[in-house]
Amino acid sequence: MAASLLLLQFVITLIRPPVERWLFYGEDREDVARLQLLEERLLTTGDLRQFLESVLNAACDITGVPGAFVAALGPTGLDLEVAVGSQPALQSGDDVPSMLHPEQRREVPPLGAVFTWEGCWLIPLHARESMEMIGLLGLWASDPAQAFPEAQAEELSVLAERASVSLTDRLLQREIFTTMDRLVPQVEAIQRMRVAARYAGVQALTAPEAELPPEADLVNMVREALGHYWGGPRLTASPLLALRVVREALDDHEGNPVNALRSILRRGIERTRPDGERRFTGEWMLYNILEMKFLEGRKVRDVALRLAMSEADLYRKQRLAIEAVAQAIADMEREATSRKPGRPGRR
Repeated sequence: MAASLLLLQFVITLIRPPVERWLFYGEDREDVARLQLLEERLLTTGDLRQFLESVLNAACDITGVPGAFVAALGPTGLDLEVAVGSQPALQSGDDVPSMLHPEQRREVPPLGAVFTWEGCWLIPLHARESMEMIGLLGLWASDPAQAFPEAQAEELSVLAERASVSLTDRLLQREIFTTMDRLVPQVEAIQRMRVAARYAGVQALTAPEAELPPEADLVNMVREALGHYWGGPRLTASPLLALRVVREALDDHEGNPVNALRSILRRGIERTRPDGERRFTGEWMLYNILEMKFLEGRKVRDVALRLAMSEADLYRKQRLAIEAVAQAIADMEREATSRKPGRPGRR
């Protein structure tokens, strides 16, 4: 029986995707097939780290160095992806070494080029199509005066190419995820209007925008969004993403609705802050709870100890603090609605 159940599950897993595409999706089969292929071939952060660790361990074995690392070029500097062995010479947030900085070089570092920097050998990693430098592969030499092993240069070039391919794929996937974060709220709104238009006709498409939800619902939405302030489905799929004040903040956050909502939540918290220098008195109680519990992500016990209150009392005060944030967001939404330009009239 156990073997039959396992075999049945395996068969269902194999035949479900093509059967779904054939029976349910009709002309949309190609789009669904692409989405299913992305789901099956997705390179997760764990997969990337595992592969890069294998590449770095192979590089250490070939050259005999005690440590190696791979760092990607980010908007604010270097982002350390993986390191093995000794402590790397570069850390996340560090600037690109001056010898590799694009403003100080007239040409892109050639493929396979090796640079010596503070006892470390740096190999630039390039994107496959644009040949733009996207990261560095570093080898931490055991002796600063040790010369680069030219005999292993060809093997290291192959390993650097493998690391470049994995970083390129990961960067492309991040672009896809960023696009999806911007797309999902808009698609959900269109789907809701599509369903409503089927039954309500023109009225559903020409009706004014939805008003603020009832106060109790708004408080629950704010509570759930604050609970996942640093990431989670209750933030990324929050109904608060549809608020006008959130949409107005998209331009300030590169079109990312999640970051826009996070900034609105922070602005709501800041509206509960009393005037003057921060203290741990009664008038600052609500703001301190919001900042330590949600913005700093401290545990309930730590916040209660810091504010010298019981956990039960903290939960009561926290409810009042969240209601204050919900009221502040409601005020911001009304302010944004009052700035809405009037509708064009018929002539």
